[in-house]
Amino acid sequence: MTILKRRSVLLGAASASLAAPALAQGFPSKPIRLVVPYSAGGGADTTARLIAPKLQEALGQTVVIDNKPGAGGAIGDDFVAKALPDGHTLLIGAFAHAVNPSLMAKMPFRTPDDFAPVSLLVTVPELLVVTPSFPAKSVSELVAMAKAQPGKLSYASSGNGSAQHLAAELFKMRTGTDIQHVPYKGGALAVADVAAGHVPFYFGNMSSALPQVRAGRVRALAVTSPQRSPAAPEIPTMAEAGVTGCEISEWNALLAPAGTPPATIDRLNVELVKILRQDDIKAKFADLGAQTIASTPAELAAFLRAEQAKWAEVVKAAAIKIE
Repeated sequence: MTILKRRSVLLGAASASLAAPALAQGFPSKPIRLVVPYSAGGGADTTARLIAPKLQEALGQTVVIDNKPGAGGAIGDDFVAKALPDGHTLLIGAFAHAVNPSLMAKMPFRTPDDFAPVSLLVTVPELLVVTPSFPAKSVSELVAMAKAQPGKLSYASSGNGSAQHLAAELFKMRTGTDIQHVPYKGGALAVADVAAGHVPFYFGNMSSALPQVRAGRVRALAVTSPQRSPAAPEIPTMAEAGVTGCEISEWNALLAPAGTPPATIDRLNVELVKILRQDDIKAKFADLGAQTIASTPAELAAFLRAEQAKWAEVVKAAAIKIE
């Protein structure tokens, strides 16, 4: 390497080392774009709209929610992955963020390398619900029925590769049962057909399934969280019902583009932890069947790695593909 080239390399390295602190200074210096990779009205959007006003107040800058749906969340994820890493463009990551790398043959970004974790925000378990007239009154009775009639029972889901689909496939793996998948275009259609008795059972997001249980349209057998949900303490956990290793929760987390200065990540994390510990925020999420989680960036990074590995195993075992 010539002296001139060596100087160029050194100058480039010096410039890169100075760039991150420069980006962190004065954060935030302009409105913050909070990207939700799904349509308005869904779980991730609800999380964003509960968090945004509090974050805006804490940071002293406008927080604008930007819904960018499509490709199972990958369009919004990609937008943030390629954004300037200065903390002013952030992502409400969701369950599919950790699953899509296993479902999709090609991704326009790398998970988790193209993102900087900030904090896990909330988790929402699934409810195993059945048609009210379904003979099985417990999970063990459902498993016994499925084993007595291999391939005869079916379950609904909100779509191929959805959290509900993966929850049911994990259930099949853990119970050694053969149950047919009936995918729908959305959870509302799926739970409506379960309520009507067209499909026997369904794993539904607790936020949307619990009101159906309360209304008597479906009957709950178990919740997939490690402990009973405060929103429905009468419903046993899957482990209590006799099926271990079948824990699943949908979740939302705050992510930034990779390369965002650590000082900016730390500021965001500190403010989010304060927000998520506020009684009114905890109560609002609890009403939705969700639990607030205030994690460190390192804890979120470990959580995302574990989620990606866990669901890659299920996707492979069930041969799930997204066309």
